[in-house]
Amino acid sequence: MAVTTARSEATAHARAEIRSALAAYPDRLTLSCSFGGPSGMVLLDLALREEPRLPVFVLDTGLLFAESYALLAATEAHYGIRIETVRPSRTVAEQAADHGEALWERDPDRCCGLRKVEPLRRHLQAYDAWMTAVRRDQTAARRALASREWDFENQVVKIVPLADWSEELVWAYVREHGLRVNALHDQGYPSVGCMTCTRRVRSGESIRAGRWPGFIKTECGIHAPSPGA
Repeated sequence: MAVTTARSEATAHARAEIRSALAAYPDRLTLSCSFGGPSGMVLLDLALREEPRLPVFVLDTGLLFAESYALLAATEAHYGIRIETVRPSRTVAEQAADHGEALWERDPDRCCGLRKVEPLRRHLQAYDAWMTAVRRDQTAARRALASREWDFENQVVKIVPLADWSEELVWAYVREHGLRVNALHDQGYPSVGCMTCTRRVRSGESIRAGRWPGFIKTECGIHAPSPGA
């Protein structure tokens, strides 16, 4: 009973955050979904239940797994929506010509900056606020996340309806509503990013241990802590 109550309360709180954002930023709010983690699918479902016409976008680095692209297509068909694809200004081949082959193996921060951070900044210029499915329990850098905060990097308000959700709550919602999730979760990939920078997670490792293997890196840069956080 306690678990069910906690899930109901968390869902009600997230829906209230979403409704508040929709009211505060009519026609100037968007939602990002990576199609890599289950949290994104939960937030997408919650938000579209409140506003089926909400603009949704994905940052397509050109290096996503086939399973992520498949989930994107299935999601569009299921909800009857078009998800905007936001791409870097340079293709992977053009980036290689500019910076050398496999930049992610030598300077993953630079690669993420070119293929994620800059495209997001450019895309969000058309909006006043964006919603994202990151959570406080995912990385140390996210522990200070507020449900709503000023995104200094992108100069918009960042809204985080699932900030205080746990991994258990996320999966409970997925099961309760029969949501589609990335097929790689059943193959040892609890957190899915670019195929060049994601490996399977071993027993006993954290759910983000498979991201950027070989580097002391847990964030791509789009969720960098705000100054003073």
